[in-house]
Amino acid sequence: MFISFEGTEGVGKTTLIQKLYEHFQQQGKQVVLTREPGGTPLAEQIRSLLLSVNHEEQMSHDTELLLMYAARAQHLAAVILPALAQGKIVLCDRFVDSSFAYQCAGRGLSREKLQLLNQNFVSKMPDITFWLDAPIELGMNRARARGALDRFEQEKVVFFESVRSGFSEIHLRDAQRMKRLDATQTPEQVFAEALRYLK
Repeated sequence: MFISFEGTEGVGKTTLIQKLYEHFQQQGKQVVLTREPGGTPLAEQIRSLLLSVNHEEQMSHDTELLLMYAARAQHLAAVILPALAQGKIVLCDRFVDSSFAYQCAGRGLSREKLQLLNQNFVSKMPDITFWLDAPIELGMNRARARGALDRFEQEKVVFFESVRSGFSEIHLRDAQRMKRLDATQTPEQVFAEALRYLK
């Protein structure tokens, strides 16, 4: 089973992923914990490029999108597809829905570009996606409390409102796969809600 986790900054994805990871392990299942961008040594180097705030030039939106998919292609080939072929459960912090929410809804890139990349480079979609949804200010306050903000986290509230709308649009379009979790609840309540969907 391939499960992805989506949401804006500071909504508690990491906490939920860890709880589900421990839950599956206790059931004796083999679980792979991974993330995007990243998940392999090469993809993690691309992640560093994407999140760094110390670039001497402005990264174009197209460059950002293509770097995301370069990392994703490597991640799928080296981690996700082999793990699924071995019957393991894959828990992935972000996947293609983040590209739609951040690069299309947030940056304003065309859906056609994204569809072209998905058709050519994404051979497997998640079986279920958990969208952790919370008001932007709440999430950003949590993100700031964690320490220094990365290149994405430094964006303005209006950008994240667009990103949140992007996730909402995917949820409306594909409610069968994407399940909305109210991230204003306690971590225990969010975990219980996720388990109900998995059952």
